[in-house]
Amino acid sequence: MDFQAKCIQFLGETTGTSKNGNPWRKKEWVVETFGQFARKVKIQCFGDRSALMNIEPGRNYTLSVDLESREFNGKWYTDVNVFRVEEMSHDPSMTGGFNNSGYNNGGGYNNGGFQQPQGPGMNQPMGNIQQPPYPQTDSFVSEGSGSDEDLPF
Repeated sequence: MDFQAKCIQFLGETTGTSKNGNPWRKKEWVVETFGQFARKVKIQCFGDRSALMNIEPGRNYTLSVDLESREFNGKWYTDVNVFRVEEMSHDPSMTGGFNNSGYNNGGGYNNGGFQQPQGPGMNQPMGNIQQPPYPQTDSFVSEGSGSDEDLPF
């Protein structure tokens, strides 16, 4: 899953040794998504990749992440593991979160990887659709005196 966000805080690096005696390391950050309803998300990078991740507060990134939930002592925890980071060259918060690459040739928005329904008639021009005939305006004249002034309202 990919999303765009601004790094707002680096939470630090944690290191340790596993039960098997293997060393491990983890880096964590807090990022804020763009848009009208911005969300703060804690992301992490675990293992050898954490040495390669240089996410700096105040900069905008496109993040590729994996979501993973696990159970421990009857409670569920969700991790957002980042595996690829690309720094953005523009600030989407200045354009309301939209950019020109959000348009596709089909005349709609690029919806972030979700596929639009496909099939007969989907995303096709309307063609020659027959409209039902509409009544003429003189058929709405009230039947009383034949005058327009006898309207019920």
